[in-house]
Amino acid sequence: MAKSQDNRPTDAELAVLRILWDRGACTVREVHEELNRGDVRYTTTLKTMQNMADKGLVTRDKSRHSHLYSPAVAETHTQRRVVRHLLDRVFGGSAGKLVITALKSGDLSGRELQEIRKLLSKKTHRTARKRGAESGTRDDRNH
Repeated sequence: MAKSQDNRPTDAELAVLRILWDRGACTVREVHEELNRGDVRYTTTLKTMQNMADKGLVTRDKSRHSHLYSPAVAETHTQRRVVRHLLDRVFGGSAGKLVITALKSGDLSGRELQEIRKLLSKKTHRTARKRGAESGTRDDRNH
């Protein structure tokens, strides 16, 4: 089957990917048990993972009786794609609005706050350097 053009994972596929990112290669049974889905049949988990292979989200090692599935996409890459989609659909492309909403919506650990401060500091310095370079370029053109 051909890979889908839009291989953005669904919520169910993201749940499977989180398990594979945390544990590494797993069988369908292992993923199904980890999901602890009493209301979802094993065959549904199997079909989800087969669809994910078709979409290029996971790879399937068929060399064993129980196929092993591994993530074919990096966690950070997937997070960025999902956030970009959210930014565009919900926040009109404004990263600032997303960050402000996220900060207002949940509790943060000290470690998370430290990481946010570090990223903001880097972004502030980068923006200041960029503005300085742009104003220097404009000054050269005006003289």
